[in-house]
Amino acid sequence: MSSHSQFALLKQRRFLPFFLVQALGAFNDNVYRQAIIGLLGFMAVSADEKALYAQLAPAIFILPYFLFSSIAGQFAEKLEKSRLIRITTAMEIVIMTLAAAGFLTQNMTVLLVALFCTGVQSTLFGPVKYSIMPSVLKPEELTGGNGLVEMGTSMSILVGMVFGGLIFTLAGAHGPVVAAITIIVLAITGNLLSRMIPRVEAGAPDLKINWNPIPESIAIWRLTRKQLAVRNAVLGVSWFWFFGTVLTSQLPAYAELHLGALPRDTTIYIFGLALFSIGTGVGSLLCEKLSGRTVEIGLVPLGAFGMSAFLLDLYFARSGLPPISGLTVGSFVSAPGSTRIIIDLVGIGLFAGFFVVPLFALIQSRTPREEMSRVIAGMNIQNALFIVAAAGTGLFLQRVLGWSIPQVLLALAIGNLLVAIYIFTIVPEFLMRFLSWVLVRTLYRLRLHGIEDNVPDEGPALLVCNHVSYMDALILSACVPRPVRFVMYYKIFNIPVMSWIFRTAKAIPIAGARENPEIMRRAFEEIDAALADGQIVGIFPEGALTKDGEIAAFKSGVEKVLEARPVPVVPMALKGMWTSMWSHRDGRMRRMRLPRRLRAHVEVLAAKPVDGSTATAEALEAQVRALRGDNA
Repeated sequence: MSSHSQFALLKQRRFLPFFLVQALGAFNDNVYRQAIIGLLGFMAVSADEKALYAQLAPAIFILPYFLFSSIAGQFAEKLEKSRLIRITTAMEIVIMTLAAAGFLTQNMTVLLVALFCTGVQSTLFGPVKYSIMPSVLKPEELTGGNGLVEMGTSMSILVGMVFGGLIFTLAGAHGPVVAAITIIVLAITGNLLSRMIPRVEAGAPDLKINWNPIPESIAIWRLTRKQLAVRNAVLGVSWFWFFGTVLTSQLPAYAELHLGALPRDTTIYIFGLALFSIGTGVGSLLCEKLSGRTVEIGLVPLGAFGMSAFLLDLYFARSGLPPISGLTVGSFVSAPGSTRIIIDLVGIGLFAGFFVVPLFALIQSRTPREEMSRVIAGMNIQNALFIVAAAGTGLFLQRVLGWSIPQVLLALAIGNLLVAIYIFTIVPEFLMRFLSWVLVRTLYRLRLHGIEDNVPDEGPALLVCNHVSYMDALILSACVPRPVRFVMYYKIFNIPVMSWIFRTAKAIPIAGARENPEIMRRAFEEIDAALADGQIVGIFPEGALTKDGEIAAFKSGVEKVLEARPVPVVPMALKGMWTSMWSHRDGRMRRMRLPRRLRAHVEVLAAKPVDGSTATAEALEAQVRALRGDNA
C-alpha cells in the first residue's frame, strides 16, 4: 500500500489555494451570520424580532439555491474554473462591502439583502467547488481530497460561528466597526488566494446557456438520474443534509432543556456543535485511510448505521430532564452521564464523515467531466429541498404532534436507518462493497501494490489472477476501486442463499465445455457484453483452486475472450492465501479450523496492462508467476 498521505495535498499548488478559498468562504459566511445575531443583541431588539430573524435568515440564504442553481451549474460547465472562482470571490468583496454598510448603519434590511446576495454567491461557487476536484486530483486522491474539504468546511463553519458570536461580546460598542472590517478583510483575502489557483479547463466550453431556471432545473435534475449509482449517491448526500439540519436545529433547545445549560446561554450548545463538527472532520480524514485510497462506497452503509447507533444511544442517554441545571461547559463535562453524551455527539459526526465523503467521491468519479458541474448544481437544488423539508419536519413533529426533542432525535435515528436500508437495497453495489469491505478487512490486513496505477479508472479491462482460495474474488473486489464482474463455477453460483449474493454482485456463471456447453456459451456472451459496456471482468484462468499452492497452467478461455474483444488485460497476483482455511492446503477436516492468525497479511499485486490483441494464456501465466514470486 502506498505511504501517501492526503495531507501531502496541502503542500501542492493544485490543491492548497482551492482548499483555503473554500474554507475561508465558509468561515466568512458564518462569521457574517453570527455577527448579525450579535448586532441584534447590541441593538437590544425584542425577543420576537430575534425569533423572526432566526426564521427568516435561513430561508433568505437558501432561496437562491432554488432560483439560480441551474444557471450556476451551466456557468461552472462553460467557464474556465479558476476564472469562475475569482469572479465569485470578487462578488464576495462587493457583497461584504454592502454588509459592512449594514453593520455601520445598523440597518437590518441592508444586512438581509446582503445575506440573500451571499446565498447567490454560494450558489455560484457550489458547482465549481466539487467539480474542480476531479480535474486537479488523481482518481486515488478523490477520497482524501474530499475528506480534507469536508474537514475544512466543518471546522470553518464551527470556528466562524464562534468567532462571529464573540465579536460584539469582545468589541462592545465597537462591534459594528469590527464586524464590518472583519468580513471585508476576509473577502479580500479569499480573492487574493483565488488568484493562486491553477488554470482548470472548462468541462463544456461550447455549452449554450439556458437562462430559464425552471426547464433548466428539470434538465440538470435529470442529469443526476442518468446513472443509478450517481442518482442514489446524490440522494444520500441530500439525506445527509436533512439529517444534519434536523440534528443541529434541535441542539440549542436540547442544550437548555436536557443538558442543563443556563437559560439563553449558548456555550453548551456551541460545545455540542463543536463535538459534532470535530467528529465529522475526523471521520472525513479517516476515510482515505480506511478506504485504501479508493472510492470505497462500502464506508457509506457503515457510516449510516453508525450515525443511527450513536443517535439512538443519545436518546437513551438523556431522554428526560437533566439531573442538574444551570451548568457551564466545565460543570457539564464533569457532571454524571455527560461523558456518554460527549461520545455520542462525536460518534454521530465521525460516522457522518464516513457516510458523506465517499458519496461525493463516487459522484465525482462516475459523472462525465462535461456534466459534472450541472450534476453538482442539481444536487444542490435537491439538498435545498431536503433542508427545507427538514425544517418543516421538525416544526411539524414539535408544534403539531407535540413531540419532545429526544423523541424527534429518536425518530431521526430510526428514519436514518430506514433510508439507509432503502438506498442500499436499490443500489446493491453499495451493499456488496460494504459486506466485502467489512469481511475482508476484519480477516486480513491487505497490502496493495500497483492497483491504483495499473487498473484502469474507466473503460473495459480483463483482470487475470491466480486462484488460491474461496475468498479470492471477495478480496479482489475489496481492493479494486471499480466494480468487478467475476466469472465463477455455475454450481457454486447456484448454491441456495449464496446465489442471491452472487447475482447481486453480477457474477457470471460458467461450466466446462463437456459439462454444460450451453452455460459455457452464455458465459462467454455475457463476458463479451460486459466488456463492450465498459465494465471490468475478473477471471481465474487456472479454472480451479490450486491443490498444491503452485500456479497451474492458464487455460485457453482467456484467449477466447480476448479474440472476441481485445481489451487491456491486467495481470494480478495474490500472496499469503495458501495458509488460509479457505484454501486446499490441508485435508477437509484440518481446514475446518479457526484461522491460525486473524488479520493476517495478504498482498495483492497488479502489473501494467497488457495489450489484449497480443496477449496469450502462456504469457499471462508467466507474468502472474513473476508477480507472485515464491510466496503463495
